[in-house]
Amino acid sequence: MKVSGTGSVGAAGASRAKPAGGSSSSFSLPSVNAASGAASTAAVGGLSGVGSVDALLALQETGAVGSPLERKKRAVRRADQILDILGEVRVAMIDGDISQNTLERLTRAIREQRENTDDPKLEGVLNEIETRAAVELAKLQSQGR
Repeated sequence: MKVSGTGSVGAAGASRAKPAGGSSSSFSLPSVNAASGAASTAAVGGLSGVGSVDALLALQETGAVGSPLERKKRAVRRADQILDILGEVRVAMIDGDISQNTLERLTRAIREQRENTDDPKLEGVLNEIETRAAVELAKLQSQGR
């Protein structure tokens, strides 16, 4: 069998033209406008981006991402972390053996909590704790520990 002519591949279901001439066993593919094929491919590719945005919006609407309950749970976890560190500081101060590392962890935890709060009373408490931690750090540094 002899293939004559080259043409671009067309869409599925496109009609094929039969050659006029009886017993010729050659065939050819119809020529399809390549630009329209590329445009339809681009249009389909653009839809997947829209679908992913829709999925994210649906998640937010159902409350799976950033719901008030989730934010409250994260705030409670941060508060528990600060309270745990404060407990360590209290025990270390009673024993007279507080470490600079513990005070620095406390200061870091307070700064992280402060970024996520808008309560003036909580801000006041965090300021007092941070001030006390700074005083204790200064004491440790003056003692050369």
